[in-house]
Amino acid sequence: MTKRLRTYAATAVAGLVMAGVQFVGAASAHADDVTPTAPPGTEPSAAAPVPIDANAPGLKIPQGGTLAPIKVLDIAEVVEDLGGEQRRQETNQTVMMALQSEVMFPEDSAVFNAQAAARIQAIAQEINTQKAAQVRVFGFTDDQGSYEHGKELSKKRADAVQAELAKTVTNPGVTFDVRGYSEDYPIADNGTEEGRKKNRRVEITFPRSTK
Repeated sequence: MTKRLRTYAATAVAGLVMAGVQFVGAASAHADDVTPTAPPGTEPSAAAPVPIDANAPGLKIPQGGTLAPIKVLDIAEVVEDLGGEQRRQETNQTVMMALQSEVMFPEDSAVFNAQAAARIQAIAQEINTQKAAQVRVFGFTDDQGSYEHGKELSKKRADAVQAELAKTVTNPGVTFDVRGYSEDYPIADNGTEEGRKKNRRVEITFPRSTK
């Protein structure tokens, strides 16, 4: 069973700063109270559809008010099973699959369990369907234990997932970007075990087909 979480963001978001108060044109909804963060280079890349003139009289900004910098966000749809073991996030540009480490690896290990290969092969088949030429495989841990151990373990797990993907991905020109980030870039609260389980994950991201 899955639960569907939709994150909607305005295509062009312009906040007005008036009398020291900033009004933001969009709000995000996600599974946890912690705002998800993203590794460098993975931020949304959408551009404003039209130029906005901060001095345009039609804006009718009160005297002393200023136009905040334009912020453009992707529209994202998130589908997560009830246990949070698998999370799918789609934007107009990419598909990201996040698998909890517990469903793939024994504790403190980078060796697959019996069910992990089938999950990863299914993702590889979708990569084939999307004809993706670039695939990111990022590993993450929670904030328990040392940072360096977490970085080593998260990278080994990402390497293991990439190796399994490579067995099924058929595009001969595909390139993989494989990284381990330890406890950096959490998507949930490390103060609870439920949140830590979500943070112990491997993310597989690839572009959506434009056809």
